[in-house]
Amino acid sequence: MVRAKRTRGYEREITERLRGFLAKHKLSFKDETLLKQAFTHSSYVNEHRRHIRKDNERLEFLGDAVLELLVSQYLFKHHPEMSEGDMTKLRAAVVCEPSLVLFAHDLNLGELIFLGRGEEATGGRERPALLADVFEAFIGSLYLDQGIDTVNHLLETVIYPKIDEGAFSHVMDYKSQLQETIQRNNLGTLTYEIVSESGPAHHRVFVSNVLLDNNVVGTGKGRSKKESEQFAAREAIASLKK
Repeated sequence: MVRAKRTRGYEREITERLRGFLAKHKLSFKDETLLKQAFTHSSYVNEHRRHIRKDNERLEFLGDAVLELLVSQYLFKHHPEMSEGDMTKLRAAVVCEPSLVLFAHDLNLGELIFLGRGEEATGGRERPALLADVFEAFIGSLYLDQGIDTVNHLLETVIYPKIDEGAFSHVMDYKSQLQETIQRNNLGTLTYEIVSESGPAHHRVFVSNVLLDNNVVGTGKGRSKKESEQFAAREAIASLKK
């Protein structure tokens, strides 16, 4: 009796958190059972076998595929200068576990998970693999319930801005690519210059030019000098290809 009462209280608490989360992000679900499944870890199902509840593992599978499709579509449409190989590298960086954990943290998904007591006691809400899985499962459930346009709208606030800000540019070393192209074709000498620096201390914006024999061939903007130079090099690569 005591355990059943505790379980009901726990269910109500997490359910209210989920509803608050949806309201905050202006989302809705026609099937609340599907929403709860997305946030149900297998440890919770194992500890409550009398409850008819599925865990989120199948939804993870679907969410992974939806993420790959939408990120691929975004890169294809918004980064026409990228080669197939570059898009593949960048997509892999966006949908890898560390990135998914970052997105889950941004949405505070850890506090919405139905966890078994053992998993809860060992810090499951902060476990990277668990958070990555929950993010994918949520995407899968949102796709099933609301369709791909709603998922895409969410990614416009959670993922796409990070792509454009260069959060994953560490996998795309455009400066090295540009240098190799210049040397291979004996095109001249490359130099970089910081054109401007603006914004408050906690959110600086740098603009860089890359010059080929003192002629500007690319301009880039970023949150650090190195990042702005990377984007300048990316623009230069696209320009040289033309």
